[in-house]
Amino acid sequence: MSVSVVIPTLDEEGLLPATIASVRQHAAEVLVVDGGSTDRTRERAAAAGARVLDSPRGRGLQLDRGAREAQGDWIVFLHADTRLEAGWCAAILGQGEGVVGGAFRFALDTARPGRRYAEWAVALRCRVLGLPFGDQAIFCRREAYGAAGGFPPEPLFEDLTFLRRLRRLGPTVLLAPRATTSARRWERDGALVTTLRNDA
Repeated sequence: MSVSVVIPTLDEEGLLPATIASVRQHAAEVLVVDGGSTDRTRERAAAAGARVLDSPRGRGLQLDRGAREAQGDWIVFLHADTRLEAGWCAAILGQGEGVVGGAFRFALDTARPGRRYAEWAVALRCRVLGLPFGDQAIFCRREAYGAAGGFPPEPLFEDLTFLRRLRRLGPTVLLAPRATTSARRWERDGALVTTLRNDA
């Protein structure tokens, strides 16, 4: 069994190398799907060992492009500012045949204690509603991706639409390794605005 990782990008040269490094050792392939970056995103992705694909801009379009190129038995959809914790690949490959997909625990890359409530709120949402967001590195079996209709060509909430479709095919799980996301949006826009935007 193998795992492909798909990363949509747009001007992410600063954070992307660390994201790729967090998964490169255990992924069969890392596909960076670029939506027209004007910085050195493409060059840094290639230097880090990823295969770079072009796509029209739009996260849903970019995710779908990468998924349809992926060759792994499982596909992980990873944001360019999110790193996966050690053990992520083994956790996926350890799932039984009935599981069609899932996501990882959410964490923020900051030491500021005031941001911990966001992690708590996400954990509560996942526990109550069973709906992780894209920054938790949604994953699925490759055959389930097509059966679920793939990501819609939408710039927002494409993750929730896809996950709802995926859950109709079978059980999804929340795995223990953390998907640690940059706190830049929280720092820039404030915790309340960012949380409300994410939960809208």
